This record gives sequence, structure tokens and C-alpha cells, in this order.
Amino acid sequence: MNGAYRLKSMLNLSSVIATIALASHANAQEQAAPPQQTGGEVADIVVTGFRASLNSALAVKRNETATVDAIKAEDIAEFPDLNLAESLQRIPGVAISRVNGEGRNISVRGLGAEYTRVRINGMEAIGTTGGTDNSGGVNRGRGFDFNIFSSDLFSNLSVRKTATADVEEGSLGGTVDLQTSRPLDYRKPTVALSAAASYNDLSEKTTPRLSGLVATQTDDGRFGILLSVAYEERKIKEEGANITRWTYGGFNGGFNAASTLPGYSLAQINDNNPDTALFHPRIPGLVSYDISQQRLGAAGSVQFKPTDRTLISLDGLYSRLDGTRKEAQLQAISFSRSGSGKPQTIIRDGVVDDDNNIISGRFDNVDLRSQSRYDVLKTEFYQVTGSVDHQFTDRLKVFAMAGYASSEFSNPIQTTVTIDAINTGNFQYDFSTRFPNIQPGVDVANPATWSFINGTSEVRIRPQTVSNAFTTAKGQAEWEAIDGVTLKAGLDWRKFEYGSTERRRLSGETVVAPLTQAQLAGMTTLFSGFGKGLNVPSGTPTAWIVPDLNAFISQGGIYANPLYATGGIENATARGSYITVTEEDTGVWGMAQFNLQDMAGVPIRGDIGLRYVKTDQFSTGYASQGTAINLVTADRSYNRWLPSLNLVGNITDDLQVRFAAAKTLARAGIASLTPGGNLNVSGGNRTFSSGNPDLKPTSSKNLDASIEWYPMQGAIYAISAFRKDIGSFAQTLSVGVPYSSLGLPDSLLTGTTASPGDIFIVSQPVNSDGGILKGFEINIQQPFSFLPGFLSHFGVLANYTYVKSNIEYLTSASGGTSVTAPLVGLSKKAANATLYFETEKFQVRGSVAYRSKYLTAVPGTEGNAYNGTNSTLNVDAQASYNLTKRLKLSIEAINLTDESNDQFVDETNRLNVLTHSGRQFNFGVRYSF
Repeated sequence: MNGAYRLKSMLNLSSVIATIALASHANAQEQAAPPQQTGGEVADIVVTGFRASLNSALAVKRNETATVDAIKAEDIAEFPDLNLAESLQRIPGVAISRVNGEGRNISVRGLGAEYTRVRINGMEAIGTTGGTDNSGGVNRGRGFDFNIFSSDLFSNLSVRKTATADVEEGSLGGTVDLQTSRPLDYRKPTVALSAAASYNDLSEKTTPRLSGLVATQTDDGRFGILLSVAYEERKIKEEGANITRWTYGGFNGGFNAASTLPGYSLAQINDNNPDTALFHPRIPGLVSYDISQQRLGAAGSVQFKPTDRTLISLDGLYSRLDGTRKEAQLQAISFSRSGSGKPQTIIRDGVVDDDNNIISGRFDNVDLRSQSRYDVLKTEFYQVTGSVDHQFTDRLKVFAMAGYASSEFSNPIQTTVTIDAINTGNFQYDFSTRFPNIQPGVDVANPATWSFINGTSEVRIRPQTVSNAFTTAKGQAEWEAIDGVTLKAGLDWRKFEYGSTERRRLSGETVVAPLTQAQLAGMTTLFSGFGKGLNVPSGTPTAWIVPDLNAFISQGGIYANPLYATGGIENATARGSYITVTEEDTGVWGMAQFNLQDMAGVPIRGDIGLRYVKTDQFSTGYASQGTAINLVTADRSYNRWLPSLNLVGNITDDLQVRFAAAKTLARAGIASLTPGGNLNVSGGNRTFSSGNPDLKPTSSKNLDASIEWYPMQGAIYAISAFRKDIGSFAQTLSVGVPYSSLGLPDSLLTGTTASPGDIFIVSQPVNSDGGILKGFEINIQQPFSFLPGFLSHFGVLANYTYVKSNIEYLTSASGGTSVTAPLVGLSKKAANATLYFETEKFQVRGSVAYRSKYLTAVPGTEGNAYNGTNSTLNVDAQASYNLTKRLKLSIEAINLTDESNDQFVDETNRLNVLTHSGRQFNFGVRYSF
């Protein structure tokens, strides 16, 4: 679509919006516009009800000079959604990614979690959790995992989409502010208690959710204390197909020479050129996760006003997320295994589609694998901040804050045991439907089918940790030089410390004490019940034998036998995870806020500022130096000047326009800065990843413009356009090369099934040239209070975001070749809509959230153009009834359509992962006084 056509379309759409809004405006009762505030700050007040929370949030947006969208709590300790990320997705331009049925990360205007900063009570923080391998695993970057916290601990959220000099740098997409409650926000002593039961229809488990808040103040309002606590449990199941990408016929040594495929020669079957080769699934398999979580959170605040001009606040936040995950997998490992795997596998028959995919087939000599894995996952987060506001005169005030935040993730138990069935016959798969038909040719539910073999079967023991810590200090002064002009200046300092560790088996993961058939039969169990709600094709197993991990611990001695001992730094395959990074950022800034209405009667307000930032980074890791693996260090420094401008013009009392220009930066993922590397062999997966301490920060020059119309209280019709010129970009480059070309000693492969001739996927973050990102947002919020009777209790909020980007990605280590593709994590289209009905007694609302497909890796591996996740459409609903002014009943339904997690590889949409996690229902009661 050319620029002129798109501009015409936007103007036409603006006309439609204006027509709709005029209709409601003409019928609405006249209401005074909310007063404009030059400082851009709106005092925190307690609001009640969904519509009131929307009105309060809209007041924040309208009065800010920067582009800011907010969400307010509906009532004391009652947020509109149970998950923070799911609340944020109602904001225009925000899309979320879900893990295990709840929101984990967000993207803002197409820029993912790595480009979005999160501040809690004004201080930057990082929260880290662990996920399944197909959901990204452990968060080792700067992205924030919102599933750490219960939403009940927070009173408001906001997303700042344009930059101002007084807000610390580090974000290209947006800065998210999370604010916990404070005691002087309330006018009187307050108590709120709630309890709920949560039911998941896939796991068929019911779990509790409890929360409470207590706040009190002295009679003179000068001192207050607040404490809120939230606890919940979750028991869910996620299951489906797990394919682990697709690869081409000649990969890993090709198929056996006896293979036949109608219409194709053996040379075509085992073609090594990805551009002309036939593709097949790497590890066609089934997976089931049984997940249990306990989440405990607490927030406390003490405030003291020794004088009318001084406010001292001390805030604390704590959260602990404990979980376990049981995993059962059935895999055809042969297709990704070199040596005795794929080269022995014979294609007996098959069908090739128009995209050169062996979409279905029948095979002999297929190695099957059954896998059990058990994880214990713990995240402990705490933050303490102290701040002082003091007003020397009516025109001069100062602010100072200091704080410390820590997020400690540990995976103290990560144990996997595999059993194998070698060279089985008559294995079949069929990917002509989205959920594949996978049919082993043997009875996988019979213990006699399976073996535990030294050199083939595996025992993996991989405990690991990730720690993040932030220390912050900042101060600023604000002086109203003349009416309508306020000058601000400040200094801020941040220190970020990152560390990760891991342990692995010293003797190698395929070195096991073999078991006889009788011994193994007593150390396995039948996993059953797979496939509920999946419409599993006939012939695909719903039960199979899996290792009994408790039996392998008690009888097999995998934690006691020295054969299974683990090591850390002394272990060649684990030491690559020993990474430390220390980063210090020092910023100095100045800005002017102005309101020309006060000075010259011109209805324009805004701010202009300049920020200078200096960054010092020091990192360590283990890397190959000749034939040795040594600890190496790297350090560097850089500085940037970051100007910003925000303008707001009030055309009428109800219509305003915005313009913003700024230069911003986001620093590279923290773990990516290590000078070290990490080798990994897991089943058929062979990878080597390394860091890059010379990664440049991703920089961007931004332009934003918007038109906002507020035809009545609580209503807005707005359209915004934005453009980001991303001048530098840190991408992950993944290429397949033989292990022998890496310059690493062959001894690192001892105890694995890999050989020096095997192809390893080598990944490293590199600097690329970036590109242009541009798009627009449409935002509508309309209460129907102008309609007669019960219709006046309805309202709607809806938004649509379109984003387009063209980013240049390198495809070779030399930098000589590249491809152009959308930014990783960017959905071209995103939309949200909520229809609500609210009276004094009753409230009900339904929400729909759409996100178009997005890429997760460019370029892909093994001949695939890229990896990605397909579009999602999530439907949620809530209802509540106030029995009295103090007592309320509620029900919430999440993911009503049981939306799937559908991941793909290549532009041909080859299935990579297809899982679902069921619907969640919450039944609650709330009491406040």
C-alpha cells in the first residue's frame, strides 16, 4: 500500500470516527471539561467501578504532555484483570504473549519485551521466571515477566509511549509504570478482603486465591501505613504437539539408501541444498506439561508529612513464585539424530506437498523416545524504595529517591530421564491437518517396548540460577520561573548486576547404568489421558510408557550414584552458563515545561529537554582460547545525547493534537553481553551459543502525532501515527556449521551422542543496520450514557494498531548477505475491544484481544526462513454483583475459546508447536470497609 493511499484511508477513517462521535456528542448532556494541569500529574484518588476507573485513566492521558495511557484499579485492591499483562493489553499498541494460560511479556507498538522498560514505584526493575523450552525457557534478558505479581497489589498502571528527558532511557517501545497503593491515597482507614476459587477445565483442578489490604492514617492526615497481601495457587495442564522445527532431507547424514518416495530419486530425498531440498519434521512428537504454582505477594508503604510542604514515602514490594512442572514427551528422535538415527531410517512411502514438505509418510527403523522431566522453579523478588518530596516555596520544589530491587530465579531441580525403542517399524505421520497424526508402529503403552541403554538413553540433571539486581539513586529540582514556564533538572544513577549459573553431569548425559527389561519395567509408569480438547486424529496415542522419576531416584540412584554427579565451572558443558554482567548508567538531564495559555493566551503546552547518559559495562564468561577454555572479561563505555520534545495543542475545549520527537535507545539483552560461549547437546539438538560484549545499543529517532477528541466525560476518539528510524539493531544470527569448524576440543563431546562431524546450530548476537518502523493506532472509548433507560449503562472501548517494519537481518557470519523482514516480536495488526454494562449493583463485560502472527527468530535454522507464532484471538468475560455496598460477588472467565499456542517455522507455515492450556474460571467474593 503506497503512502498516499494509506494517508487517504486514515483520513476517511478519521471522518467515520468523527461522525460516530458527533452523534453521541449531540445527544450527551453538556459536561465541563476536566481542568488542564501544566505539570502533567493527576492526584491519586480511590475510584469505584469499571466506568469510573476508565474515566480516571482518561484524565491522566488527557492532561499529560507526553503520550501516556493508564489503567486504574476499579476499587481498593481490585484491579480490572487478575494478570497485569492482560490489563495492559487493553491499551492501544500493547500486545501480550501468554505462557501457561496467562500473560508473561508485552510488546508496545511492535517492539518486544527487550525494548520495553518497567518501573515499579518509579524505579526500574527486572522480573525473571522460567518457562517451557517451547515458550522461551528462562528469561535471561531485560524483558519483564509480569506473571510474577498478583494484580491486587497495584493501584494503577501506565504506558509512556513518547520520551521526556526526566524519564530514564532504555526503551524504544514504551516505559511501563506499575504503582502500588499508598496509605495517604485514602481518606480514612480502609480494609479490603477477597477470596476466590479458580478452576481450569483442562486440568480439572480448583485452587484458591486470597488477598487483603489494610490502610490507616492519623486524624491529621500526616502519617499513614498500608499493607497488602495476595496469595494464589494455580494448577494447569498444557499439552499438544511439539515438533522442534523442520529440516531438509540431507541434514544429519540423510535417510537410508533404501528409502523410496514416489516421484523422487534418492538424490532428491537427501538433497543438501535447502533451496531445492525436501523438508520433514525434525522430531515429530507429543508433549504434556502438568504445572503447579503458588504465588505470594506483599506490598507495604509508610508515608509521613512532617509539614504541609514535605512528604516522605517508604515503599516495599515482595513476591515469591514457586512452581513445579512435570513433563511427558513421546518423540520420533530418529529424524534429528545423526549416525545411528536418520541414516538408518528408511522412507517406505510418502506424500510431498507444493511447498516441498514430506507432509505424510511411512518409515522403518525409526528410533522412538519417551521422556519424563521434572522442574522445581522459584522466583523471589523484592524491592525497597524511599523518596522525599519537598516544596521550598510555591515555585521551587525538589524530589529525591533511592532504591534497591532484586530478582532471584532458581531451578534447583531440572531432571530428565529418557528411554528408547530403537529401529522400530511402520512409523507413520501425517501433517495434512494442523494437529498431526503421529502413529508409532509399536505398542508404546507396553513396558517391553522400551529400553534404557548406555550411550543412547539419557539422564540430564541441570540445576540453574539467574539473578538480577538494580540499585538506583536520583534527584531533581523543579522551578516555576514564570507563570506557564517550569524548569526542571536532575541527575540519576543506576547499577545493574546480572549473574547466571548451571550444573551438568560430569560424565556426560548419555553415560547411564543400563537396566534389564525386568528392572526397567519396575521403574516406568503409564502416562494416560492425553489429548482432551485437541481432537486428536485416530491412531495417535493418548497413553504411553514414561520413566518414573521417583523410581529412578530411589532405585536407579541418579542423585546418589557418582556416575550421575554434576559439576559447574569444572564441567566443560556447564561453564558457559557462568556469566556475570555489571552495568552502570549515569544520566544528567534538563527540561522546560511550558503552557503558553498562561503566558500569551495561546492554547499550546508541552516540554522540551535533553538527556545525557553514560554507560559502563563489565562482563565475564568462559570462552575457547586455543585448546583451553578460560574465564575471559570484557569492558566498554559509551555515551549518548538524547533530545526530546512533546507538544499539545488545544484546538477547542474538547479537541487536542499532539506532536512528539525524540531520540531513544535500548541496551542489548544483558546475557548477550558475555564474552563467553555455551555448548549444548540435548537429544537430537546440537547448539553452540556465544555472547558479544561489543553489541551496540539499539538507537531510534522517533516521530509521533495524534488527534484526540473528548466529546463527553469518559469518551475519547483518537488516531495516532508514529515512525521510528531504528539506526542500529542487535539481532541473533544462527547458522549451521560442523562442530569441527568451531575450534573447540573434541573432548567436550565426550558422554554425548554428538560427533565432530555433526552440524551444530551456532548462535551469536551481532550488530545489524536496523530499519524503519511505522504505524498508526485508533482508540475509541465511549460510555452510552446519552442513550435512554438501561442502554445508558452500556459502554465500549476498542483500539486497533497497525505496525509495519523493514529490518535488515544478516544471514552470514561475514555480514556479506542479509534479508529484510519484520522486526522480531512485531505483530502487524493488533486489536482489543470490550463491551461493558454497569449499574450500581451489577456489572458485566466481555473482551476480545487479537494479535496477528509475529516472528521470533530471523533468520531461521536448517533452511527455514524464520520462526514465528501464529495469530491469536483471546476472549475473556467478567461479571459481578454488589450484594451490599461492602460485599460483592464476582465471576471471571479467561480464554473462553481455549486459544492454542500455534508456533511455526518458515514462510510455508510448517508446524513447530501446537498446544493448549484450557479455560480458566474464577469465582470470588469481596468485602471492604
